[in-house]
Amino acid sequence: MILRHKHAFAAFGHDLVVSLAAWCIAFWLRFNFEIPKLYFDAMVESLPWVVALQVAVFLALGLYRGIWRYASVHDLYRIVMAAVISTMAISMMLVFIQAANIPRMVLLLDAMLLVIAMGGSRLTYRLWREKRLFAPGEHAVIIMGAGDAASDLLKHLARSRHWRVVGLLDDNPRRLGRQIHGISVLGPLDSIAANAARFSVGHAIIAMPSVNHSARRRALGLCAAAGVKVLIVPSFEDITSGKVTVSQIRDVELDDLLGRDPVKLDAAGMREWIGGRNVMVTGAGGSIGSELCRQLERFNPARIVFLDQNEFALYQIVEEFATKFPTTKIVPVIADIRNAARVRQIMQEWKPEVVFHAAAYKHVPLMEEVNAWEAAQNNIRGTMVAAREAIAAGSVKFVLISTDKAVNPTNVMGATKRLAELVCAHYSSSGTQFVEVRFGNVLGSTGSVVPKFREQIAKGGPVTVTHPDIQRYFMSIPEAAQLVLQAGYMGNGGEIFVLDMGEPVKIVELARDMIRLSGLSEQDIQIKFTGLRPGEKLFEELLADSDQTLGTPHPKLRIAKNNSRLTPEEFESLERWLSEPVPMSDESVRSRLRALLPEYQPADR
Repeated sequence: MILRHKHAFAAFGHDLVVSLAAWCIAFWLRFNFEIPKLYFDAMVESLPWVVALQVAVFLALGLYRGIWRYASVHDLYRIVMAAVISTMAISMMLVFIQAANIPRMVLLLDAMLLVIAMGGSRLTYRLWREKRLFAPGEHAVIIMGAGDAASDLLKHLARSRHWRVVGLLDDNPRRLGRQIHGISVLGPLDSIAANAARFSVGHAIIAMPSVNHSARRRALGLCAAAGVKVLIVPSFEDITSGKVTVSQIRDVELDDLLGRDPVKLDAAGMREWIGGRNVMVTGAGGSIGSELCRQLERFNPARIVFLDQNEFALYQIVEEFATKFPTTKIVPVIADIRNAARVRQIMQEWKPEVVFHAAAYKHVPLMEEVNAWEAAQNNIRGTMVAAREAIAAGSVKFVLISTDKAVNPTNVMGATKRLAELVCAHYSSSGTQFVEVRFGNVLGSTGSVVPKFREQIAKGGPVTVTHPDIQRYFMSIPEAAQLVLQAGYMGNGGEIFVLDMGEPVKIVELARDMIRLSGLSEQDIQIKFTGLRPGEKLFEELLADSDQTLGTPHPKLRIAKNNSRLTPEEFESLERWLSEPVPMSDESVRSRLRALLPEYQPADR
């Protein structure tokens, strides 16, 4: 029984006392605080069965299943229903026993007193537990937006000891002066500076999850100009998917400002493709590889084989899965993708039906200087080994993660990734379907510009940008991984899928956004231009001049029609070169890459 719980029993005892008191006070009020003896006797005689009836109704309606700390409108509704039903029951009882000395006004007053006392006590207890009764939040905050998200956020912040909402801002003129949960809409978004000064506000929360990135960027700029620190509610997609709630406010991220439409996956088709199959991800500890593993988990693979040569990176993703996805079967293996014997052993043991090949060296300057031979070995020979052993193990599909730097490459990294594409094209006549996916930069990936800028800002600057006009395509890591999955599912072999990267972003604007997100300005953090690095382009391309594209059923994926192939002789020559036991100099590597890849045009050195 619910009353076995001590808190429920205490609530029951409280309502029992309220029921007794309400009946007596109702008589007292009816007769202006002086109850005649005739009616006093009627009150006393009726008290036991009235209280018994009311208590029975309270129990029947489940008033003691709720928790007072979370008392809500639903609880108040049940209290009102209990008062109405018990009043009706008492009236019927009075008719049945033909009691004549109980005024009808007493019944009405009793019901009103029950609602006020029982509902009021629950509300008071909730306010006390939430430290809101006499303790307003420490930090004044303004909410940007006055829609559904702001309404939900207000409910959550009302329970916080840290936040005190002083007002809402919204550009909809019809909302000006209106209130949500007792909080007024003070004005449009661009009044943030005036209202922040008026109420001594140090924080603003952007509660507009469904607006586009331009609106979020504008809101951030207004807050930055007002000297207000900005937080944001999660995206509309994350809220509706159930991943997070509106109350989980966070710092504004670059994803919020660069903003892209959510990826729509063919979930049913993906589940049919991945579900119940063994899947391997090479480079599983890296930025893209680890996100691929997370996304794959959603579609119930039989197991995921994590392959990486970095012990710590592999350990991190394994620990994450142990915590977040404990029921997913994983096989963590440490291996160098160039080690054919080791890769063969793994492939033959686990027989992956789908292989995502994300293992690669990708840092342009590092691969350009001193490490060109390693880039060729890892990016080209590693792909050869992985592809050949996948074919031998009977893999149905092999998905290569490529890059926009493989298009008209000017650096070693791009040239080696282009040759990795050609290696996969060479094997596409086998029984395994080879699909290649080409995209640009991902925000926050290891070794990318975002972590570098973040570190430079933390140190007080300067933030270094190579050129004022340099620009790149960007997408978030989850978006890139989801599109890789979608392309892999759609591909039939031999395609190079090109992701819709949106509009290119100037790196200097990215730096300015990050400075603003840190609550600083360019007066605080200097931006310094250092000049283009070896092999670096001002603009990246997703397609070569000779490429043509075909549309696909997915709006964010196109297919590059490129018929370039390595001849058997060229492939054998490439294989022999990569099997050389003695590492080659950087210049020798560049020379060989030029001979194999006419479109490779190294920048002047």
